[in-house]
Formats: sequence, C-alpha cells, structure tokens
Amino acid sequence: MAKAKTNYTCSECGGTTNKWTGQCPACRQWNTMVETVVESAGNNRLSQGHQALAQTAPVLSLHEIEALDVPRFGTGIEEFDRVLGGGLVAGGVVLIGGDPGIGKSTLLLQALAEMSRARSVLYVSGEESGAQIALRAKRLAIDAKDFKLQAEIQLEKILGTLADVKPQVAVIDSIQTLYSDALTSAPGSVAQVRECAAQLTRVAKQTGVTIILVGHVTKEGALAGPRVLEHIVDTVLYFEGDSHSSFRLVRAIKNRFGAVNELGVFAMTEKGLKGVSNPSALFLSQHDNQVPGSCVMVTQEGTRPLLVEIQALVDASHLPNARRLSVGLEQNRLAMLLAVLHRHAGIAAFDQDVFINAVGGVKITEPAADLAVLLAINSSMRNKPLPRGFVVFGEVGLAGEIRPAPRGQERLREATKLGFSIAMIPKANAPKQPIEGMTIIAVDRIDDAFNRLRELQ
Repeated sequence: MAKAKTNYTCSECGGTTNKWTGQCPACRQWNTMVETVVESAGNNRLSQGHQALAQTAPVLSLHEIEALDVPRFGTGIEEFDRVLGGGLVAGGVVLIGGDPGIGKSTLLLQALAEMSRARSVLYVSGEESGAQIALRAKRLAIDAKDFKLQAEIQLEKILGTLADVKPQVAVIDSIQTLYSDALTSAPGSVAQVRECAAQLTRVAKQTGVTIILVGHVTKEGALAGPRVLEHIVDTVLYFEGDSHSSFRLVRAIKNRFGAVNELGVFAMTEKGLKGVSNPSALFLSQHDNQVPGSCVMVTQEGTRPLLVEIQALVDASHLPNARRLSVGLEQNRLAMLLAVLHRHAGIAAFDQDVFINAVGGVKITEPAADLAVLLAINSSMRNKPLPRGFVVFGEVGLAGEIRPAPRGQERLREATKLGFSIAMIPKANAPKQPIEGMTIIAVDRIDDAFNRLRELQ
C-alpha cells in the first residue's frame, strides 16, 4: 500500500509547505505548522464536495438587484437575539467559541428548547452521549418533548440525518469532533475541521437550515483550527469572562447580517443561563463611600452603552523596573497613557507600580476609556476619591488632546438614567441642550481635565 502524501498547513493563515518549518513562510507566525494528509485528485467523494452552491448567475448592475431585508426569527432568549443582531437567519451559519465549561452547550440547549415550540430543531452531539444531555436537560427543567437529538461524529451520517429530518435549526457540538470519510486525517485536524465546516455551510446555503457550530478555543482564547473557519461562517460569537464567575459575556466579532461587537450579558444559575436586564450594575462596584483609584466610564458595546468601573492601584515599586499590569484593557496602551500623563500633566509614575482593572471581567477595546484610566491613576496616586456621581469618557491623544467618542449623547443618557450627575467629556461631545440632572464638564486637553477635577475635589 502506497504511503499517503503529507504536507504542513498553518493553523493561522492556512498556508501550506511540503516540509515542517518552525515559522510559517506566509504569515510569519511561529509553531503553527500542522501535518495534514494530501488527498488524491481521484477521490470522488472529496471532489463531489467542491461544487457550486447554485447555478451560474447572470451579470447584473447593482441598481438592478433588489435589496431585501433578511427575515429573522428569535431564539427565545432576548440577550442571545441581541448578540445575533436580532435573531437567527435561515441558511445562516453561526460559530460559537469559548473556554471549556463556560456555558456554550447550556446556552444552545436552552435556545433549542425555546425554538422547538415553533420550529423543528436538531442537536448533534459529538462530545456527550444522549444520556448526559438528557440529564442536563432534566437539571435545567427543559421541556424536551419536541427536541430531536443525535450523538454522532461522522459527517456523512450527519448530512444524511439533516436530509431526512429536515430541521430548521441544527446545532453541531462541536466541529472539532467531526470527521469525514473523504479524509484520512484524525478528527480535529486542520483538514478535517476545514472540510466539515465547508460541507455543513454548503448544506445550510442549499437547504436553508440554520446551523450553529460550537468551536474549541486555544489557550490564548482564539478558535482552535485554521482561521479560515471564521471566514467560512456568517457569524462568530465568543464567550468572555471567567468560567469561575457567575456571569457570562457573549460578544459578536463578526456578523454578516448585523452589527459587530454586540455584547450579551448572562448570569449562570441553577436553571441555566439567564439574561441580565441591567448589565451596567454588574460592572459597578458597590462602595458605601467613594474610594481612591475608582473611576466610572461609559463604554459603547455595539448598540448598547454600558457603565464600567475602572480601578487603579498605584504603589511604590521595590523593583528596578516598575510593573505595569492591565486586566480588561490593552497593556501597551497603559504604557502610552502613562507617558502622556508625565509629559502633558506633569505627573510622573516611573518609580510606581501601576495596576489597572475593569470590574466584572469585561474587556474594553475602545480608546474612549483613556480619560477614565488617567483619572483613576491620578486618584490613586493622590489618595483622593473622585466626586460622587462622577462619570467620564474620552480618548487621549499623544499630544495631550482629548478626542471625542462616538455616540456621546447615548452614553450621557445611559449615565443619567443610572443616577450619575457629573460628566467629564470631550468638548466635541458636549450636548447643545443641557441635560436635566446632569452637570457637563467639557474639556479638550488633559491638563485642563485635571485642573477642572481639582476644583471639584
């Protein structure tokens, strides 16, 4: 029997080489080359999968094509619908990733149970037996009367089930456990994950069934397998937060049918995941009195403004190199902000350990948190708390200017609704009409912000 030919595929970019190298020649990432089996061109089962989704369409002018809104249907879980952009789409493919035990299977089990009341659903499990899923459904008090389940990992059998049962929504848990007979590599390999995802996506587009894929993640938090997996699907969701905490955050990082960076907040209870109606309360610490080093900011997650508390601790360093630690915010941006603080506000922290934390485990990626970080650091260094009811937002530039943040009016309305009475914001975000119950402090320079703050303290 002839030995199967192998090559090496990069798990990050999908580039291939005929021998192993420590660094991918395409994307320059280290230790990402994975051995895969080269399939022969005469393999009919594999070549049959590479077919067009539809017949060749004529070339049309863009104005001749009618733009239709994509109809959606709800999952029965409001926070899940928010992250999806309003609900699921017929023929759409959704990929959900997250750490083990964070609640991916639990959330999908609850969503399928809700949708089974009006639609035909199918849950395909490659990691758990039917008895284990039935036990979890019993623990969560889920009505499973119209709930169809299959424990299978062979792709061809799953495709046959989809053709026979014809569900409207199908969950594959997980894509890394599936294998196709057309390939000889092991389940979870780059070739198997890519082929199984492509075949399921093809079925979804041809039949209109909505398919939800569960994906494993690496230690760094990225989806395991090739990055092409994210390009194939329509929507990519990530679970965030600590699995040991009772709160779960689901963020959309890609959505062809809706807005990205939408955030859904859930609380893990004995009866499964429950949506949180007022998520801002999760990210605000409950202090009896104002404490130094604490500053509340308004961040924008998709279409939802959230109030998050930024905490800073500044202490004298006993090491030759002072430490800079940031949890929930970008580490390199903290070093940049400390340099701006020294150059444009005259506040030096080169001999101080600086620790920054975003309360509640939320990850803030937008630069509108800059002003809150600097005010929290200054409050901790001076050991003086900020005024009660004080909220801020704004991006800080290298020249010391404070840049505007998008959707400033929505941020202010959210802060007013939660009882905050003083807002320090960029001058470009200042409202034209006064806001009842809110004192606006508009600043355009970082030194101006500290001067106005000293007047309040």
